Amino acid sequence: MSLPVGDMGDNAVAVRNTPVILSAMRLRQASILLLLVGACCSAFALAAPAQTAPSQAAATPVMKTWFIRLIPPRPTFANDMTPDEEKIMNQHFAYWKDLNVKHVCLFGGPVLDPKGAFGVIIVRAATEADARALAEADPSVKAGINHIEVAEMIVAFIPQPSPTASAPASAASPSH
Repeated sequence: MSLPVGDMGDNAVAVRNTPVILSAMRLRQASILLLLVGACCSAFALAAPAQTAPSQAAATPVMKTWFIRLIPPRPTFANDMTPDEEKIMNQHFAYWKDLNVKHVCLFGGPVLDPKGAFGVIIVRAATEADARALAEADPSVKAGINHIEVAEMIVAFIPQPSPTASAPASAASPSH
């Protein structure tokens, strides 16, 4: 199975049941983690209340954060998709990547649950109907491969950057 992975190019191919899967998966997970940290930082900036004039506030809908769960057709889907399903999943990836660039999709990716992988997408939208419309426009949902669940999500905290390893210990802790 070959899926696009960030800017890693076409060389990022997972081959089933070989040690290459683990290293490719770990590399993919690290790439996703870096994307998530960057997206969460962007999400924090987007979630900050804007200073607007009273007349603008009434015309501008309040944007909310929505959790979209993409439910695949079978628990083994990530490992045994057909060539046609793989083609649609590549379109799915391109669709959400475009919305991520536009700051509509804050972050997303596969959850590698041992009981069966599923997808998670976090979006900003004014209403549940708007969030649901984004999910229903996903090529994998339109094709009937993935099904969706949508729920409002309150972002309580986002990942904070960790101190660098080269920083002196005194810089990482408050002085007394």
